[in-house]
Amino acid sequence: MSLAERTQAQARAFDGIGERYDEAFPHKEGQVEAVEWLLPRLPSGARVLDVGCGTGVPTARRLAAAGHAVSGVDISPVMVKLARRNVPEAEFTVADVLEVPIDPGMFDAATAFFSLLMLRRADIPRALGVLHEAVAPDGYLLLGMVEADLDDTPIPFVGETIRVSGYPADALAELVAGAGFAVEERRSVRYAPASASAPPEVQQFLYCRRDRA
Repeated sequence: MSLAERTQAQARAFDGIGERYDEAFPHKEGQVEAVEWLLPRLPSGARVLDVGCGTGVPTARRLAAAGHAVSGVDISPVMVKLARRNVPEAEFTVADVLEVPIDPGMFDAATAFFSLLMLRRADIPRALGVLHEAVAPDGYLLLGMVEADLDDTPIPFVGETIRVSGYPADALAELVAGAGFAVEERRSVRYAPASASAPPEVQQFLYCRRDRA
């Protein structure tokens, strides 16, 4: 399967999931906590890139409510439609993080909650490189991943089949540091989705700062 075919298959799966995603994951405590950590560190009216924005809830909504300019991207047209409905004050685009055109340093921060795990391991360093390029020096990256030693593995998820990759916690931190981000804090959250169609998971959250290089 080519990269384009794989991306299209992942997008179709999330198109099919649609609003059921927020029903299966109604609380998202780890994301909420991460964004609350970020908010006092941002300048007024900061530009924030939300990669894999999903329905826009809670991340884009909270950032926009705090007065920041949010640009969200997602490979799923259905998710982008929902995000535009849920957070009309933000901008959302159907795009792949590996392909989206971004001017260097144009964002004060980026968030990527459970979007990079939808990539093959071979493509995750490239995606981190895109984020490093997008964020201004001393800007921030919030990253959420599921702790798992997997590479492009198909799993059943909220009535669809998706392909996911993951890392043990220390390996993930090393990967992010190697991409030019200082990991300032690490949080681990045991999460049980509200739907039996999504398995319990250990979520890893990394609060990171981009280096000056």
